[in-house]
Amino acid sequence: MKKLAIIGANEFQHRLILKAKEMGLETHVFAWREGAVGAVDADYFYPISIVERDQILEECRKIGIDGITSIASDLAVCTVNYVAEKLGLPGNSIASIEKCTNKYRMRDCLKEHGIQVPKYVRVKASDTDVDLSDFSFPIIVKPTDRSGSRSITELESTDGLTEAIRSATDVSFEKCAIIEEYLTGNEYSAESISYHGEHHLLALTKKYTTGAPCYIETGHMIPADIPAEEYDNIRQTIHKALDALSVTDGASHAEFKYENGKVKLIEIGARMGGDFIGSDLVFLATGMDFVKMTIDVALGQAPDFTVHHTPGTACVRFIFNDSDIAQWREFAKSHCIYRQSDIEHCEKDAVIDSSSRWGYYIYKVSNDSDEKVGNN
Repeated sequence: MKKLAIIGANEFQHRLILKAKEMGLETHVFAWREGAVGAVDADYFYPISIVERDQILEECRKIGIDGITSIASDLAVCTVNYVAEKLGLPGNSIASIEKCTNKYRMRDCLKEHGIQVPKYVRVKASDTDVDLSDFSFPIIVKPTDRSGSRSITELESTDGLTEAIRSATDVSFEKCAIIEEYLTGNEYSAESISYHGEHHLLALTKKYTTGAPCYIETGHMIPADIPAEEYDNIRQTIHKALDALSVTDGASHAEFKYENGKVKLIEIGARMGGDFIGSDLVFLATGMDFVKMTIDVALGQAPDFTVHHTPGTACVRFIFNDSDIAQWREFAKSHCIYRQSDIEHCEKDAVIDSSSRWGYYIYKVSNDSDEKVGNN
């Protein structure tokens, strides 16, 4: 029986743990006990923080793992590829992951390879005189090294800039923020799998958000509302960016805006998209088992592109308030819900980022349906 190390045990990683067990693998899962919903299904659970990469490395060396992986977490992917590189297992280089998990380094790398990126500048909280003379408003301020819509602010002028920088640097691990120009167009993401440097675009996702100033995701839909004949243009741009970042193996999630046939790349993560995009929506919409592909590649095997069911449209909606709960209840009367969180008993606090949303529900509809995710 092959041994697979999995970094993290939250709800996203739980899907990964269950898939690995379905594949007959012995699972060794590393995460803090608190919130580790996947621990109950792990063959072996180690209550070690996912950032303690040297401690996890030593445990994995003792275990004699055959592969290591994770999904939908920048923090986890850093540890995954650190351990993989040290043990000579399939994965991306540490240098590649450092670029993929830092928005400033990513921008520099893409720019060096001739890929168009938004104007950008890195700042610290102590920077009191930021030169924005080359920028047009609005601008976006966000941490250089966080995800999940944490501390993102859109500004129409320099009013509030100091506060926005402080908010971003407070949650940044390196205590830095990136200021970048605002890109127009609808926002999408590209979900891909790579194996030995060969990239395969699996799906395009349309993103729905709260809009300015924080852009917290309210829902996602696959397939995106982009004509099939335009996929090649997007595919070429994404593949060029993955090559520039030296992403060779595993899942990736590229966020971009698309307008008038132009791909405006925002960022790329060498991991699945969160918000159940990679763990659920790709499979529901395309019939291809993205989670299994990720495990296969981690074990040094080519991904399997078998289509297991009739493709359709898959959506996730997130709950922000009582109105959304009422909408969910009405929606559930006439639709089959694939999976949902404990929505009725959520904490009714203000939503400030993705982690503070009240809940979610996932569903699938046929491709000829007029159903949309909607902007909650």
